[in-house]
Amino acid sequence: MKMSKSLGNTINPLDLMRDYGADILRLWALSVDFTEDHRIGDEILKGVADQYRKLRNSFRYLLGALDGFDEAERVAVADMPELERYMLHLLAELDAKLRAAVKDFDFNSYTRLLSDFANNDLSAFYFDIRKDSLYCDAPTSVKRRACRTVFDTMFHALVRYAAPVLVFTAEEVWQTRYPDSESVHLLEWPVLEPAAADAALWAQVRALRTQVNEAIEPLRRDKQLRTSMDADVTLPALPLPADLLAELFIVARVAPGEALRVSPTAFHKCGRCWRLLPEVTADGELCGRCAEVVA
Repeated sequence: MKMSKSLGNTINPLDLMRDYGADILRLWALSVDFTEDHRIGDEILKGVADQYRKLRNSFRYLLGALDGFDEAERVAVADMPELERYMLHLLAELDAKLRAAVKDFDFNSYTRLLSDFANNDLSAFYFDIRKDSLYCDAPTSVKRRACRTVFDTMFHALVRYAAPVLVFTAEEVWQTRYPDSESVHLLEWPVLEPAAADAALWAQVRALRTQVNEAIEPLRRDKQLRTSMDADVTLPALPLPADLLAELFIVARVAPGEALRVSPTAFHKCGRCWRLLPEVTADGELCGRCAEVVA
């Protein structure tokens, strides 16, 4: 129903800020189509609060993953693995789309693009894949250093993108990492270094990753697999090397076959990184990488 003072069904923004916070109210205001009447209520605000929480969690993850990062650790784009170059390519695409949204006063698209990138490209894809390298590779590993370099680039871009929308949260995030710096709201739009990537190839890989996850899920429900890491996967065509695909799909092994098939692996589990690998001769022993890092 339309809000009306005579009916007494109006919603006080101060009450909403007390219950949800000012940033969630701002996020709602920028998520709606300002050319039409706005709808608001508990269910709508709960959805916006969930959207906000996912964005905040992405920043929390970046802050934790970047602890202790310094310039000596930085890796040049040309020396990065393909996945890192692809993520920088996606960030550049996001940057261009956000600039266009700002130019068109399309705040609905602006907030949706920001949320989709945090949820789909970061949380469900990049963070998920690279947590193994982040937690288990040696600090001197090029892959780990490249990952943290990309995280740093993303942090500086995303906190600026979020600042006009999540005013207080962006300031909190910025001051958490740089407590002695000026306000995030005094920063300018980020300037990104170009990164070349085969976007069509990676779109194919991500679509294949979705298919593999869908094939794994019934085996997990039937308790044949505990996690995707317990799975051997065969594919009719391998768009990337098998060991790289196993890393991207977070499975034990990928091999060529007549069709997409998933089965429990016979490999043993490394006691440190928990990956199931052919070089581990018994559950709990260390794989070659972990043995080297520990030593």
